[in-house]
Amino acid sequence: MKRALAALLVLAIAAGAAWWLDLPTRLGFARTASGGLTLYGNVDIRQVQLGFRVSGRISAMTVDEGDAVAPGQVLARLDAQPYLDAVHAAEAQVANQAATLAKLEAGPRPAEIAQARAQLAERTADLANAALAFDRSRRLRPGGAVSQAVLDQNQSAKDMAAARVDSAREALRLLEQGTRAEDIAAARASLQAAQANLASARTSLADAQLHAPASGVVLSRVREPGAIVAPSDTVYVVSLAEPVWVRTYVAEPDLGRIHPGLAVEVTTDTAPERPYRGRIGFISPVAEFTPKTVETPELRTDLVYRLRVVVEQPDTALRQGMPVTVRVPQAGARDG
Repeated sequence: MKRALAALLVLAIAAGAAWWLDLPTRLGFARTASGGLTLYGNVDIRQVQLGFRVSGRISAMTVDEGDAVAPGQVLARLDAQPYLDAVHAAEAQVANQAATLAKLEAGPRPAEIAQARAQLAERTADLANAALAFDRSRRLRPGGAVSQAVLDQNQSAKDMAAARVDSAREALRLLEQGTRAEDIAAARASLQAAQANLASARTSLADAQLHAPASGVVLSRVREPGAIVAPSDTVYVVSLAEPVWVRTYVAEPDLGRIHPGLAVEVTTDTAPERPYRGRIGFISPVAEFTPKTVETPELRTDLVYRLRVVVEQPDTALRQGMPVTVRVPQAGARDG
């Protein structure tokens, strides 16, 4: 009986060891005789939904579904007239503020200063006449030749003339001192605000054209000319051609055999004899459960680490979502 139990225990240990050694193969990770790894994954699906950053009416759409697009290519246009009008208004405001600033920086003209001096001389002469009239009335008042009312009127006229002289003198002093630094700073700030508004208007005008962010293929044409769109509306869906990423997974026992930058080969089922060169560009720092694309029912609790392989010089034969094989020769050997 003891011998039978011992035999069963040995068989269980052997079966467990065989199951563990075969785990990478059943997960889709195979070790080669040369010490490399064979991983299985898919080309990442990389799409972008394109829309305008401003609202308006679509005036033209230049590409259709299935068309290849180049970086910066114009895909659609909005009616730009409202944005042109905003640019013209902003340009006029900038010109107005620039003229105001130039006027303040230049200060008063020589003719304005000469006019102020002449006005001061005129006010000074008026004060002299008013003073003579007051002195004459003051001397005649004791004899009764001038009434008290006349004397009071001449006194008031003299005081008013003196006040006008002071006002003219201060006005001349202000002109001679020039514009206040605070007024110039305020005008300069107003000009900068107007320039910022102009830049914003020009940006909105440029945003009335929809450009392709990268090379790719149009998957969906969502809108048509004449449609009114908001900034959040999708106009095109484009599949990005580059860079091409392959998503694959590595089991925890083989995690130490790879590293970012490690050269790999990527092959497809269509042309396995023509491998693509690539490099491991990303290794997830967090383990995750085996994804359904590679798991089997009995291995749902096993953990793996996600990899991103960047394919060098891809072509149109590598299509998004396509299953591929990733071979890691001499895994663990870092490039010199």
